[in-house]
Amino acid sequence: MTAQSTVDDSAAVERGGSARRLADRAGKVRELGILLALLLVVGGTALSNPRFIEAQSVRDLLLNASIVALLAVGQTIVVITRNVDLSVGSVLGLAAFLTADTFASNENLPVVAGVALGVLIGLACGAANGLVVALGRVPSLVVTLGTLYVFRGLDFALASGQQVNAADLPESLLALGSGRLLGVPNLVLITLVVVLAAWFFLRSYRSGRQLYAMGSNPDAAVLAGIPVRRRTFTAFAVSGAIAGLAGALWAARYGTVDAAAGTGLELQVVAAVVVGGVAIFGGSGTVLGAALGALLLSTIAGSLVVLGVPAFWQQAITGALLLVAISIDRLVALRLAAALRRNNSRGGAS
Repeated sequence: MTAQSTVDDSAAVERGGSARRLADRAGKVRELGILLALLLVVGGTALSNPRFIEAQSVRDLLLNASIVALLAVGQTIVVITRNVDLSVGSVLGLAAFLTADTFASNENLPVVAGVALGVLIGLACGAANGLVVALGRVPSLVVTLGTLYVFRGLDFALASGQQVNAADLPESLLALGSGRLLGVPNLVLITLVVVLAAWFFLRSYRSGRQLYAMGSNPDAAVLAGIPVRRRTFTAFAVSGAIAGLAGALWAARYGTVDAAAGTGLELQVVAAVVVGGVAIFGGSGTVLGAALGALLLSTIAGSLVVLGVPAFWQQAITGALLLVAISIDRLVALRLAAALRRNNSRGGAS
């Protein structure tokens, strides 16, 4: 009996390893596809206007994508658990205004302390989302759609129609948004650090892999003893903290901040995540793919401007890309499920 049990356990572990390898392979194929699309867009636009690939143009593209890519990291952590956070744009706006207002009132405030304030504001918003979703068991779509308006309303109430101008902010904060290190903008470097940290956590830590298990099969995750509520709460808290960081960086980059900062940004973030190959129904995808999705969307928007495409067509093209990405995602998911069934059948037959 013991020997048979050991054989069964080994077969289950082997099938689990096969499933992970298949999922990892599918993720790599999606990321390579995004890179290929990125090269095609850049190459095609450069043929029409060679200035598109000049150093300054490339830096502008990276800067335009950096804040959306940052938000996409937090969104990915939530989406892989089969949830969604639609409040990130409002969290960014609230954190951006309060951070800028605090700097305007305290000229000698250290930059690190100001950025930490933005992170804490975002963390509080994310924790509120996480509490209602995890403990209240309310669908995340409903919760974050509501808090999207709650946080934005709070932002407008605190701002009272006022805005913070760049002239009111200390040079140290503005230098963070406009400065470079070895020719690379600071905002891009900060985004890279966050992306790599999240990628390493999701790939290497047990709690990170458990987030994928929750998205793949929530019921099985509960039976396996995964603390689903705690992990769900943590995912929303992390998403909020990253949105708060993005808000502080928004204030550093643009200088002038009002209560409307980041309005509608959540749709761009969700689009970047889906285009980046993160399954909208949870269980697969990487933060690297989501960041590449943000860069691809930003590059397409820039190329359409360079090519003189009207603004309303730019939105239509972005929407069409989102539909294509969701269709491809569904196709890949079906093929992956079929491959897993074949593997399980072979394992059972043997």
